[in-house]
Amino acid sequence: MQALKRNWLLTGAVAIGGAALGWLYWRYFGCTNGCAITSSPLNSSLYGALMGVLLLHSFKKPVSTAA
Repeated sequence: MQALKRNWLLTGAVAIGGAALGWLYWRYFGCTNGCAITSSPLNSSLYGALMGVLLLHSFKKPVSTAA
């Protein structure tokens, strides 16, 4: 149970960090029109959070079910 809680906390922390990086990208490099992701701080933050979580879970080791 402890490992599951740690996994959720790590995922949440990475999502918050990714959202912050997405917002920073919008703030300094985003465009004002014509861009689907970087034209809005909300879109950019959500995209950053999603990419952070996907990147985190791409490095997880597969769970072995064999005894």
